Amino acid sequence: MGNLTGRTKTYEVDDHPFELRHEVKRLNARLDKIADSLEKSEFKDILENYTDPKKRIITNLMAGISRGLGLSLGTFIILGILGYIISLFVNVPVIGEYLAEIKKYIDANS
Repeated sequence: MGNLTGRTKTYEVDDHPFELRHEVKRLNARLDKIADSLEKSEFKDILENYTDPKKRIITNLMAGISRGLGLSLGTFIILGILGYIISLFVNVPVIGEYLAEIKKYIDANS
């Protein structure tokens, strides 16, 4: 039985009737469980992040940069793989002629 700072506190319930003592002990146990849950969930850190605008701006900026970089690299890799696969079909009769024309057009304009 303790509080958020980790210090234990004893509760004096011997002066009350049995039912009341039982209820107080049960409520104290639930409060201790809630306090432990809040400590484990790092609720204090979450509150600090949402109440400090500087931390929130930096966090969101870094998240945006990461997403943009990941999207760009992912697109580059997928288009590279797709281009390689399409280049394998240049020698196919119908598709190859069309792809060869596209390749000539790209080479002429680059």
